[in-house]
Amino acid sequence: MNGKRPTDEELGGMTVNERLFSCGMLSQWDAAAAARDREQMMAVLRSVALSESQAAQTTNAVLKDPAKYGF
Repeated sequence: MNGKRPTDEELGGMTVNERLFSCGMLSQWDAAAAARDREQMMAVLRSVALSESQAAQTTNAVLKDPAKYGF
């Protein structure tokens, strides 16, 4: 997307992985998830326009079964 961060509206139509990639946050997410750092995972997800509840749901799912998500 032309080198700029997508708008929140544009992000709304994307999957979590698409949001992370489009915003250049994939490596930060991977590091936080690998470290099982719940607070950092939540912060990264909120930074790509997930709501608090969406971020919590995604984080909880990954922490419940990290191997399922490649961690």
